[in-house]
Amino acid sequence: MILIDNTCISDDVADKMFVCDLEKCKGACCVEGDLGAPLEETELSILEEVYEQVKPYLSAEGIKAIEEQGKYIKDWEGDYSTTTIGDRECAYAIYDENKILKCGIEQAYLDGKISWKKPISCHLYPIRITKYESYHALNYDRWSICSDACSLGEKLGVPVYKFLREPLIRAYGEAWYAELEKEISKTPKP
Repeated sequence: MILIDNTCISDDVADKMFVCDLEKCKGACCVEGDLGAPLEETELSILEEVYEQVKPYLSAEGIKAIEEQGKYIKDWEGDYSTTTIGDRECAYAIYDENKILKCGIEQAYLDGKISWKKPISCHLYPIRITKYESYHALNYDRWSICSDACSLGEKLGVPVYKFLREPLIRAYGEAWYAELEKEISKTPKP
């Protein structure tokens, strides 16, 4: 376990290997699971603000789901997530020409239409953050649909924290990430 400021980082974040392999998984994380992508409360107003710029990127089914259910939903535990199509696929997910699910929000960002890349929970996956009163717990989320990402990560020798450098810096800052690298380098490897 690594402790930095108000974060507690699982050793798996340093030890496990991971690189998304979209050619194999086809973006399954955008369709599998019980809910859409988890959203921070601060992201709700951003989603409201960018929706009109994102809408042209979305599928007709995604737009219909959003118009019927709202731009996000509140679940039975009081947490927020993206709207889904038929309780499965994220309403903001889009298929590319290779039938790979990608993020319509991110595509609008890449095209310069908006300045928000996508929900931080999506950007940080496979790290999931649990927020407690005085600290955040960062854990590696093991999911069978990501077995190809684990294999590719092993092949390329890329640990989770390096694969997720950009979103970790987005979430916690450059100085925090530099401290994470420093702490990991001090840990003896088996």
